[in-house]
Amino acid sequence: MSTFSGLSTALSSLIAQRQALDVSGQNIANANTAGYTRQRADLTSVQALSAPSMFSAQSGTGNGTRVSGITRMGDSFLDTRLRAATSTASFQSARADSLGRLQSTISEPSETSVSAQLQTFWAGWHDVANQPSDQAARQVLLGDAEALVTQISGGYRAVESQWSQMRTETQTLATEVNTTAKAVAQLNEHIRSIQVSGGTPNELVDQRSELITKLSGLVGASAREREDGTVDVMVGGNALVRGVKANEIAVTGSFTMSGAIDLTAPVGLTWAATGTALWLDSGTLASHLADLAPDGSLAAAIGSWNAVATSLATTVNAAHRAGNSLETPPVTGRDFFTFAPGSTPPALGLSVALKDHPEQVAAATPGKGGLDGSNADAIAGLVDAPGGPDRVWRDFVVDLGVRTHAADQRAAVMESARSTAENLQLSSASVDLDEESVNMLAFQRAYEGAARVLTTMDEMLDTLINRTGTVGR
Repeated sequence: MSTFSGLSTALSSLIAQRQALDVSGQNIANANTAGYTRQRADLTSVQALSAPSMFSAQSGTGNGTRVSGITRMGDSFLDTRLRAATSTASFQSARADSLGRLQSTISEPSETSVSAQLQTFWAGWHDVANQPSDQAARQVLLGDAEALVTQISGGYRAVESQWSQMRTETQTLATEVNTTAKAVAQLNEHIRSIQVSGGTPNELVDQRSELITKLSGLVGASAREREDGTVDVMVGGNALVRGVKANEIAVTGSFTMSGAIDLTAPVGLTWAATGTALWLDSGTLASHLADLAPDGSLAAAIGSWNAVATSLATTVNAAHRAGNSLETPPVTGRDFFTFAPGSTPPALGLSVALKDHPEQVAAATPGKGGLDGSNADAIAGLVDAPGGPDRVWRDFVVDLGVRTHAADQRAAVMESARSTAENLQLSSASVDLDEESVNMLAFQRAYEGAARVLTTMDEMLDTLINRTGTVGR
């Protein structure tokens, strides 16, 4: 090794070890940065110069070391696994949240629930049967009926409000997807330009990976890497992001529950540019669209509220028409409940037909006198009638409770799977402070060694130049 070659070799080591120290320092500085993936400086030996001719003499040793690149220590397979788990977990979590909110609107069991109000309503008929001539008992019965009707319409309105809120959330989620997709496309452009110029865009790759995982949770997106450093983001078999271009999605359909459920304008998802329908099977947005669908959980709840109202009116009216009122002369054939004309949903159109007329309550059986209460007693016994409102309501509550519990279990299982995938991904990509400290110590010692070689070569040259070969003395 020549003297100047030794200086060059030591200098290359100084530069390479300093760069490696900078990379370890960068890792330690970002140990708590969300989404950061640790990096490593790749050290490569510099090969010896090739002989220019057959008889040239060379030592055959190398010319030092250099940093050939800075590697991002991520695992694409673990990233893909995490995104797949995230999309499924997000779908199940959104479904469980939706059913949980729906379950909270029925308030079962409680003193203010529909089942408690039904029991109060039937008890009111018992009171009228025991005291047919008591106007107060009849008035209390009508008040209980009004409260029950109000509670049924309130339950319907609660579901309608949840539907409207979810429709707004769906629009917001679609806007968030479009914004995130544009950000991914912009990062693709920056990463490609940096790689073409020979740079290392690791931090931008981390940002892009975080955004793609976010898209996985929203719409179940997957990623496909290209040779130029860009990534295509696929949704439903089509490209949401292709290279440096992002394709927008749009939510279509009615903003009112009646129009969407009656198939006048069902809520759906399309590609904004072409209007082609987009079908999702995972992600939060897919869960929202499923709940807003004409056969979704909210539509089923609306159907149950209408069924309770219809069963209540049909059951009570059939028995009430068979009885006599307290009027003189007594009147038979009246309905106790009535529905609003037109296309008003039964749960909203239900009302008490005998409002403010307690004497019209048909408590007596024809032929048994005005003070008879046997018909009222028969109506009170409808509490256990097959197909009655209590049975319909009980079936609705049990079914909703079972589906909510099952959804919670599925959400917990999928969240556990997502957490496992995240831990595996973090174990590969996150910064280990102990490991980085050891690396910094190793790079520091190598730097000190290279500096010592440089000092030795300098001292040797000083001796050769200043103390040997003196002429003219």
